Amino acid sequence: MLNEFKEFIARGNVMDLAVGVIIGAAFSKIVDSVVNDLVMPIVGAITGGGFDFSNYFLPLSANVTAPTLAAARQQGAVFAYGNFITVLINFLILAWIIFLLIKIVNRLRASIEREKTPAPAAPPPQDVLLLSEIRDLLKQQRA
Repeated sequence: MLNEFKEFIARGNVMDLAVGVIIGAAFSKIVDSVVNDLVMPIVGAITGGGFDFSNYFLPLSANVTAPTLAAARQQGAVFAYGNFITVLINFLILAWIIFLLIKIVNRLRASIEREKTPAPAAPPPQDVLLLSEIRDLLKQQRA
């Protein structure tokens, strides 16, 4: 069983997946920063400042009176739709960036394919040439 596990880990697909997960986690931090540090301040400036989705919630209990989400969660159950909006914005930005990256990669691949000149066709083997000549001679004799 240990040898099978070693073979499984040594496969290229598992290593590719591990690299993808690590890069994805780092990329997630970048997207979070883009949303929290770049997009949300612009949204706040457009909507009159002080606009912060993270503290938008509906209390589900009469005990919840806190103005911030963190404090409200300590007091009782809350419907934190502001966090959902932030996560949704993160997802849309991430999806847009991935779309753009794939579009760029596809363009690069297409330009590389266009630049490739087709290799000259290899000459047919000698026996094929001889058979072709025999065929052509037979056609000439029949005509």
